[in-house]
Amino acid sequence: MLLGTVSCNVLDTPSTSSFDTESIYSSYSLAERAVFGISEVFAENNSYYNRFLCYYGFNTDIEWYTSFEPNNDKDRIALYDCLPTNKELSTTGGNVYSRLYDGIERANLAIEGLKTYGNVDNDAQMRYLLAEATVLRSFMYYELTKAWGDVPARFEPITPETVYVPKTCRNDIYKRILADIEEVIPYLPYPSASTRTDRINKVFAEGLYARIALAASGYALRPGLGGGDDAVDVNTGAMGTVRLSSDPELAKSVLYPKALALLEDAIKNGGCRLVSDLTSYWKAQSAKQNVVFDGETLYIIPFGEQRGRWNYTHAVRSDGSSYTKGESRGGQVGPLPNFYFKFADNDLRRDLTCVNWKFDKTDTPVTAGIARWYFGKYRFDWMDGYDGGINDGVKPAVMRYSDILLMAAEIANELGKLTEAKEYFLPVRKRAFAGHESEAEEYVNGLTGKEAMFNAIVDERAFEFCGEFLRKGDLIRWNMLKSKMDEAKADLLRLRNFEGEYEYLSKDIIYTRVADDKKSLIFYGFNKGEDEEMDKVLWKENKGYITKVKSTEGKDEGLYDGRINGLYINNPDEYMFWPILDQTLSTSQGSVVNDYGYATK
Repeated sequence: MLLGTVSCNVLDTPSTSSFDTESIYSSYSLAERAVFGISEVFAENNSYYNRFLCYYGFNTDIEWYTSFEPNNDKDRIALYDCLPTNKELSTTGGNVYSRLYDGIERANLAIEGLKTYGNVDNDAQMRYLLAEATVLRSFMYYELTKAWGDVPARFEPITPETVYVPKTCRNDIYKRILADIEEVIPYLPYPSASTRTDRINKVFAEGLYARIALAASGYALRPGLGGGDDAVDVNTGAMGTVRLSSDPELAKSVLYPKALALLEDAIKNGGCRLVSDLTSYWKAQSAKQNVVFDGETLYIIPFGEQRGRWNYTHAVRSDGSSYTKGESRGGQVGPLPNFYFKFADNDLRRDLTCVNWKFDKTDTPVTAGIARWYFGKYRFDWMDGYDGGINDGVKPAVMRYSDILLMAAEIANELGKLTEAKEYFLPVRKRAFAGHESEAEEYVNGLTGKEAMFNAIVDERAFEFCGEFLRKGDLIRWNMLKSKMDEAKADLLRLRNFEGEYEYLSKDIIYTRVADDKKSLIFYGFNKGEDEEMDKVLWKENKGYITKVKSTEGKDEGLYDGRINGLYINNPDEYMFWPILDQTLSTSQGSVVNDYGYATK
């Protein structure tokens, strides 16, 4: 359990000799190190940090893998064509699935040890450690279920009799981890009291309860045809259907009131706030200054300064600039090209989320091509001391306060509380329209019913969280994954052909200029009404820029048919979950099999 030196903020612990269990868990300092060891799995190679975080969450209706190589295992993950033999997720050094179970086993040992020897009834510090270990275990189980669906469940340390266990119906996992979180929430401090975002706090735990409740009571692919017992066909190889759970304990009428009560406590008592300046917020994320509570960030993955591949994968592309020490980095994923045009003109999130430029070798921002966009939230030029190499130390936010507000709005709306839903929704919208708050207020006031409010939440979560990879889970639980991706494909085709709402782009006049900070490009011509004559001083005319979108050849800058249709290869409603890898199946002694049709692949 005491794993030795690990290069992570909360994981920096000295080597420790073996101790008996009682000695470890009766000492706060030793027990704390054991709990730190749970999070160590996030930073292990070929695991969470450079596999799960790099590949989970796309493609969706707003995000995609920017390359398109259907025969490449990396691309196959995003294209809903991941097979049990996938070499990117299965390496000689391990895989995410197995590593998360390592963390769960460490959590099981810590929870048992603290309950047995930690005097948790009388020691508040030990109770905190128990709560931290419990929430981390629940989070890891949630990550497993959102990627693999039904998985084996162990809530006690492994014994010789429990080495090989079959998959458990995820309904039972949901019920257990929800109950666990609910039990330990009273042991946790509010983030305003704990001050750190690399340790578990009460508002994150309350938000995690709500996030899991939304998934548990929502739609998903479940083995078999239903009929009253979701567990019947688990671990049989059955394909299944997309449906709600048949378990009455996971009904919205049961879970939503509990979730809303916890979110309301977070909002009223948690000491949280929306950071007023979105650009400053995301600069701080890349600058690696997000360990101290800022009012909005609720929990981060606790990478050390030289660990993590977040910007390496997700940042604005750098083709050998000094910001990436002459190396090519970033831009492996990005927003869909049509998503920029979905934002209102005064929405500040648009130009922050959707970037159509990259850095060249001279540190100059240059156009990236109309079909290739990047996440402007993540930038190497905003980093504080990137030293090159494959690790950047950026600690991605698992949850932000804006998610607390929008989950509260969604649940309140579902429970028939439209007024309360608007109250939670409005602050997120107003921040995005800073300087044009009346436009946000008019929009929210115009939402006159449950359906209109729900549709607004579907859109707002896209605008707020694009590039944070919550969208796939949202679409799954709303039963919108394939339908929304089909809408996106049709929309991309209209963009390529300058049809419908994109007709105005057919004049093919785009102007660009380098911003005053010399670190970004400003575009003129993407918005309606910007194609008239203008003062061209400092602007570069890019005639032909827009026509590149019409390329029918296999080039990055073109939205050719194969690229659009390749948003997914297989039906995402049938392949929303990853297969358990052959590497894992071969060591399970036959106790685990693949469902959802993967057994025959």
